[in-house]
Amino acid sequence: MSSVNEPGRARPAVLAIAATDSSGGAGITRDVQVLADFSVDALCVVTAVTAQSDSRITVVHHIPPEVIRAQVAAAFATRQVGAIKIGMLGTRASVDAVADSLPRSVSIPMVLDPVLVSSSGGVLLDAGGRDALRKYLFPRAALITPNVPEVAALLDADIATSEHLLIEQAQTLLTLGPQAVLVKGGHMNGDEAVDLLVCRNHGLHRLSAPRLRGTQRGTGCALASGIAAGVASGMSLFDACGRAKRYVLEMLSRQ
Repeated sequence: MSSVNEPGRARPAVLAIAATDSSGGAGITRDVQVLADFSVDALCVVTAVTAQSDSRITVVHHIPPEVIRAQVAAAFATRQVGAIKIGMLGTRASVDAVADSLPRSVSIPMVLDPVLVSSSGGVLLDAGGRDALRKYLFPRAALITPNVPEVAALLDADIATSEHLLIEQAQTLLTLGPQAVLVKGGHMNGDEAVDLLVCRNHGLHRLSAPRLRGTQRGTGCALASGIAAGVASGMSLFDACGRAKRYVLEMLSRQ
């Protein structure tokens, strides 16, 4: 994986805020792997410890809010952060802890992957957490990266059955504060997997790739982390999204 870093320049760093995954397929384990592939250093905040396999989650231990706050403070005291990537938060208390502890005086791009349920159907963010996510973190996000069912869940709406409806829902999400929404198109039909990048200031972009038959856990984590790596390295949001999508396609092709 090539890097966009200039020779002699310090490697950028991304602060990954997410849960562990004992199977190694998703969560902060996947985040760190992807960031390393893009020659970006990782700072980590663990929000929950999960016991899970490829098929189900058996235990979730939520990290106390004061420990989450302390991890965030320690990360920012260590070095400059080029971007923030947020994944599973789990509870309202965790969302509040992250929102309260992130610096407000510095504009750091935030890529927010709204992890609501696991691949096996387990709930990964409670109702209060969803409300707090929309209220406190969406307005600070450079980008949110929901899939099609997550878009509907975040809006308390029916799942979109057409691209037109999906674009309308993404535009509604923009009214909640993020600068851009990348709707992952893996749940839609067709030979092409089309992600929709809807930006507050730059309209609509379609990112297409051949639809592969295989599935793999952790692709959402990988996409968001790859985008954060690109932004931290100085890429435009559009270019970072395109490069991260190609990375995920390569991931799926290696199955």
